[in-house]
Amino acid sequence: MGIPQAMVALRERASFVKDSLHRSQTITDNMVSILGSFDHRLSALETAMRPTQIKTHSIRSAHDNIDKTLKAAEVILTQFDQTRKAEAKILRGPHEDLESYLGAVDQLRANVRFFSSKKSFKSSEGIISHANSLLAKAMLKLEDEFKHLLTNYSKPVEPDRLFDCLPNSLRPSASGQQSSGGGKSHSDKPSIETVTFTLPTLIPPRVIPLLHELAQQMVQAGHQQQLFRIYTDTRAAVLDQSLRKLGVERLSKEDVQKMQWEVLEAKIGNWIHFMRISIKLLIVGEKKICDQIFDGNESVKTQCFAEATGSSVAMLLSFGEAVARSKRSPEKLFVLLDMYEIMRELQPEIEILFDSKVCAEMREAAINLTKRLAQTAQETFGDFEEAVEKDATKTAVQDGTVHPLTSYVINYVKFLYDYQATLKQLFQEFDPGDPEAQLASVTTRIMQALQNNLDGKSKLYKDPGLTQLFLMNNIHYIVRSVRRSEAKDMLGDDWVQIHRRIVQQHANQYKRISWAKILQCLTVQGTNSSGGGDSGISRTAVKDRFKTFNAQFEELHQRQSQWTVPDSELRESLRLAVAEVLLPAYRSFLKRFGPMIENGKNPQKYIRYSPENLEQMLGEFFESKAWSEQKR
Repeated sequence: MGIPQAMVALRERASFVKDSLHRSQTITDNMVSILGSFDHRLSALETAMRPTQIKTHSIRSAHDNIDKTLKAAEVILTQFDQTRKAEAKILRGPHEDLESYLGAVDQLRANVRFFSSKKSFKSSEGIISHANSLLAKAMLKLEDEFKHLLTNYSKPVEPDRLFDCLPNSLRPSASGQQSSGGGKSHSDKPSIETVTFTLPTLIPPRVIPLLHELAQQMVQAGHQQQLFRIYTDTRAAVLDQSLRKLGVERLSKEDVQKMQWEVLEAKIGNWIHFMRISIKLLIVGEKKICDQIFDGNESVKTQCFAEATGSSVAMLLSFGEAVARSKRSPEKLFVLLDMYEIMRELQPEIEILFDSKVCAEMREAAINLTKRLAQTAQETFGDFEEAVEKDATKTAVQDGTVHPLTSYVINYVKFLYDYQATLKQLFQEFDPGDPEAQLASVTTRIMQALQNNLDGKSKLYKDPGLTQLFLMNNIHYIVRSVRRSEAKDMLGDDWVQIHRRIVQQHANQYKRISWAKILQCLTVQGTNSSGGGDSGISRTAVKDRFKTFNAQFEELHQRQSQWTVPDSELRESLRLAVAEVLLPAYRSFLKRFGPMIENGKNPQKYIRYSPENLEQMLGEFFESKAWSEQKR
């Protein structure tokens, strides 16, 4: 019973579900039918509106195109207007308002670029052609303006203005150009590192920016060659005129060779100042304005600077080369060292100024001149050492005083030591060794060469006593001069002491040679003992001794009072040394044998001099005075 009832219930539920599904399908079918109706209506509406949408889109596109066309036309009209205004300024020229003129040139270039990008515009080619024609005219006017400004404001610098730019220590004296030659004292020379040079105004500062703008425009237009020609012709001529006003000359080796030494020495002194002024003021100033005018155009800048300065630099260096290659002579050594000094001083600046490839020739010429001067100076040094040893002067100084060669060589060496730093630098050009040792070696060789020559000259004297006096005077002069100079530090104390002993040796030799014979008269050795008297010597022998002594002393006095010992201390020392051997011997002889003569007839005939007389007469030796009066 239970199962049938369950089946009945299940069947009823199934029937209910079936009915529900049927109703749902009916509803779905109805909704589909309704939605299908809407889709049909919307499709019809869209079809009806499409012509309107197409018309609206066309209108909007046309409006956009009209806006774009109007804007393009406005830009083109603006370019036309700008071209017209630029043309008016170009035709008026740059004199009235250069800045505005340059702006017009820039505007024309901009217009050319604009219309070049608008090839579709029918009038582009005509406008571009017209603008380019205007630009060509503008460049010619700019060239003229650049030349006008540069020429008008480029004037030679007067020497006084250049001197005012120098530090006080390097300015010429009121009497004229300073000369720089042998014997100048470098102790008074200012330190170049501490002085200040003020650049002269070559072109007014207010004009530089205008020239710069003009140069830029010409470079942009491809007119570098015209720019280069105008600048170099103008500035090279002005620099040349400045140097000639200063006194710079173009001299050849032959010109230099023909000059009197005094004239050449003065010209070399001036050249040294000209080099300093030219490089530190004029060339540095030229580099500055060249850098400013051509800023941003490196190749044009370096080429213009090289060409503007090349001729003047060559003229300056040619004189130095002419001197360096001229015939060598000892007196030229100091001016060669001065020239070498200035080239060494200027070398850092020259390296900076002429560092570009186009300036390489000038840089090398300056470096080669420095080397040439160093080589010539070194060769002249060697010539001097050889000339000292081989000096063939045959005329002896009659009074045995210091020979001119001695004073010349010593002064030469003193002057050399004013150039110690330069000489040491010079030595290092050729030998990497210790320059101080090289200077000491050179000095020693020169001194030895001098002594060798003096030894030869001393043999010209017939009187051996004068030979010794001559050598004593000269060696003493050398020693005294060395002791008072910087050469002492190089030669050393041992050298000084050795040569002081040599002086003393010559003094002793002089005493022995000149006074030994007369001292023999005051001895009793070798006398005959015929007759009474002291020590068995005869009165006749004593008379002969006094007569011989008198004759010899008078002869010595007459001759040696004409000899010279120029150093007062050495002169007094030598007189004292003679007196110390002569006077005691004479007093002793007079005391022992004088009474024998005094007791006879005419004692004054034999005893002419008292010891005091002799001492007084010894005071007249070596004064280079002729003895003209006999002592009574």
